[in-house]
Amino acid sequence: MAQFQEVSKQSSQHPKPAGLVLQYGTAGFRTSAKLLYHIMFRMGLLATLRSKKTKATIGVMVTASHNPEEDNGVKLIDPMGEMVTPSWEGYATQLANAEQDDLLNVLKDIIEKEAVNMSQEANVFVGKDTRGSSASLSQAVLDGVSALGGHSKDYGLVTTPQLHYMVCCQNTQGKYGEATVEGYYRKLCQAFIQLIKNATNCTDDQKHLCVDGANGIGALKVLEMESHLKSELQISLFNDGSKGKLNHQCGADFVKVQQKPPTGIKINPGERCCSFDGDADRIVYYYTDSEGEFHLLDGDKIATVIVTFLKELITQAGLDLKIAVVQTAYANGSSTHYLEDTMKVIVRCTKTGVKHLHHAAQEFDVGVYFEANGHGTTLFSKAAEEKIQQLTEDPNTNDERKRAARLLKNTINVINQTVGDAISDMLLIEAILAIKGMTVQQWDAIYTDLPNRQLKVKVSDRRVIDTTDAERRAVSPAGLQEAIDSLVKKHKLARSFVRPSGTEDVVRVYAEADTQVVISISRAILTFSSS
Repeated sequence: MAQFQEVSKQSSQHPKPAGLVLQYGTAGFRTSAKLLYHIMFRMGLLATLRSKKTKATIGVMVTASHNPEEDNGVKLIDPMGEMVTPSWEGYATQLANAEQDDLLNVLKDIIEKEAVNMSQEANVFVGKDTRGSSASLSQAVLDGVSALGGHSKDYGLVTTPQLHYMVCCQNTQGKYGEATVEGYYRKLCQAFIQLIKNATNCTDDQKHLCVDGANGIGALKVLEMESHLKSELQISLFNDGSKGKLNHQCGADFVKVQQKPPTGIKINPGERCCSFDGDADRIVYYYTDSEGEFHLLDGDKIATVIVTFLKELITQAGLDLKIAVVQTAYANGSSTHYLEDTMKVIVRCTKTGVKHLHHAAQEFDVGVYFEANGHGTTLFSKAAEEKIQQLTEDPNTNDERKRAARLLKNTINVINQTVGDAISDMLLIEAILAIKGMTVQQWDAIYTDLPNRQLKVKVSDRRVIDTTDAERRAVSPAGLQEAIDSLVKKHKLARSFVRPSGTEDVVRVYAEADTQVVISISRAILTFSSS
């Protein structure tokens, strides 16, 4: 076939480094940018096959998210804007690791296993972040698409969530929205402005927000979006990429892990701030108090304020909808207790990785999911959306129920349901705080986090550690879980677990307790894990 001749020809221009083995994980492929040219070409091939198989547009995003600037990576996006299905993650790994001489055999094997009709048209959307390597790497993806005769659309510089959104819009024939960056801004900002109309006595101070763009793509997109907000949200943008290095001592991951504001930024006491990560799919909030103490509002606090708002509206609308919050083992114990005991909502725990949370959230009428790192969103079932829509149109609905239903409808439109989205989440949180007349300090006071620590240790083989119960208990090596249990039972409200990283040879250790003694627990476990 002429297509395969073109693949062979182009493949030789994107050679695989000898001996390199990479695994497609939750974050796709991610490593030093200079090792990724063959991967990008091959993911262009795979996206083309996936498009032919699904008879739908597929997305390929070139980004390494919160990793250092010298790294890069790639994520594949399925037709509804979700992460690519697990069986195709396996194909991605096979294709990435195939030696040059075996590439066509692996490609043909995938075509045969999936019964791909090679005469079917293929469409692939490609986007990239602001890294210096992203332009040439995204070109390698486009080369892979064209080698198999696929059609591509290069969106250029976009956030990861924006590309997820475009793919979903394209495959729903515009029912979810318009597959353009402008269409994305219009939909989200118009819904945000409608929501803000329900906020009374909102001062300019309350409308002001400091945003740390992590010197990445999110900063560029916030600047593009500002004109759509019509001064309903006044943003002071810092780490906009004009002089700082991507993710260096800034961004959501830095703030979450270091438990302090971005370096070199002066924050006034009580000032509301948020940080995006490098590809703008994570967000965390924070402020400093009058004593200069730092307060972090992470994914757990974000999920809590969202579910509180939604539950109140659902009750006011008189709707019978099953609402739940999906967390991982990293969720602070205080958040889980508050949600279950005070809010009386269902809490589900899944393995780490947003694909697991997203899947679990789909089981409910309304599923709010967030990892503690600030990656998350809210999903509404089709049935829930239809009930809300009917209520807004029913002439017999009383004013209070209709108002609540309209608020819910605009809330749905401000949310990017395809994936965690820092811009969308920011607009939702700002609208909630304004409508509820809530300061960042009042939001923070909903519950108090238990002191906690996250550490990691480099190991020769992370697969030695195996876990169960949504990664909360270790089943191997022998004696590890017993050691954790004996340390934990000595302290009040203590909890700890270890898990292997999904992307690198490190073991991640988490511990929490009612006092800072948590540090000694985590260090003791770290010592055991490294031995």
